[in-house]
Amino acid sequence: MSVKVIVVGGGAAGMISAISAKKNGAEVTILERNSRVGKKILATGNGRCNYTNKFLDVKNYHGKNFKFVYSPLSQFGVEETISFFEKLGIVPAIEDSGKVFPLSFQASSILDVLRYELDNLGIETICNAFVKDIENKGGKFLINLKDGRRFSGDRVILATGGKAMPSTGSDGNGYNLAKKLGHNIVDIFPGLVQLKLEENFLKSINGVKVLGTAYLINKNKILREDRGDILFTDYGISGPPILQLSRKALELLNNGKKPILKISILNSIDKNELEESLKIRFGYMPKKTIEIGLIGLINKRLIPVILKETKIDRLKNIANLSNEEIEKIAHILTDWRFEIKGSKSWSNAQVTAGGVDTREIESSTMESKLVEGLYFAGELVDIDGDCGGFNLQWAWSSGYIAGQNAGIK
Repeated sequence: MSVKVIVVGGGAAGMISAISAKKNGAEVTILERNSRVGKKILATGNGRCNYTNKFLDVKNYHGKNFKFVYSPLSQFGVEETISFFEKLGIVPAIEDSGKVFPLSFQASSILDVLRYELDNLGIETICNAFVKDIENKGGKFLINLKDGRRFSGDRVILATGGKAMPSTGSDGNGYNLAKKLGHNIVDIFPGLVQLKLEENFLKSINGVKVLGTAYLINKNKILREDRGDILFTDYGISGPPILQLSRKALELLNNGKKPILKISILNSIDKNELEESLKIRFGYMPKKTIEIGLIGLINKRLIPVILKETKIDRLKNIANLSNEEIEKIAHILTDWRFEIKGSKSWSNAQVTAGGVDTREIESSTMESKLVEGLYFAGELVDIDGDCGGFNLQWAWSSGYIAGQNAGIK
């Protein structure tokens, strides 16, 4: 008799764990709360599905014990993932940044080949199945659905996802199931999310995008920095560099700290060089107002805001600017600081930080140390990654290892 494995959750981690368990000889059933599996995959990589990253490093992961990722990633890492999907038909397109996409640049390609493989292997997929409760009775698991249906299995893989993007079905129910089975949950909060700032000028620069560098600062120490497109919004600030910093920023806020966001709008030049450059620039246009004199250097909509922040009259002639005023302009263009007040909600977050305590999970198998036959995979666990394919790689790695071990007789 083969082992009967129930996978709760039909996302990235759930599907690959089901495939892995089935290939190891198990009888597998997926219980998915949505009307179809893999809904969240379609939203990844702006619809292109950045499914792994060639430059993966354990430092791209976070959690109370980020080193927990070592074993799953060493067993089923980037090369294994690319090979796995190549055998399903996905040709990898690798960008200079290390991001790996399907050559079709369609997230639906990843989902389509996974769904085909589920069907091809004869894995039972039951949708519109919301798991209300899981009971562990004498080595058997009884799974109770909200609509009254019941299932039983020898092993259970919890791959429900976290709480980010609840529109895809991730509402945090997996944490309740894990707690009922005796597991502890590390406090959860949004990760890879836009940050809120409190400035009265935000509405006037809503939609302004700059190619700059964002720095996260606490107690005058730079904790992290990232370069790329930075977008000012009516609530605060967004863009890839901001998402990369957001996890640490919110962790500090949650611990009562006051993190500072520093933005360098002109990051190809340092403050002193910019100051000298401005003096030369302004020497060509002494009769212009400073408001006109900054056109062509920075986004036009930023000019009145920056002049107001530096307390310089926008109608002041450049000829009348003092060296101190030029220094102020150079300073704010390379070191504009904001106090972070919070973040957008779960519906805007790409991933959940926190989750099932990794101290209660065996990293080499993804099996619970508390409940024999219970396995975990994906975002539900207290592991989250940076932008760039690292979170999907965690889903593939943890899911594959969980399925492989859950499927053993």
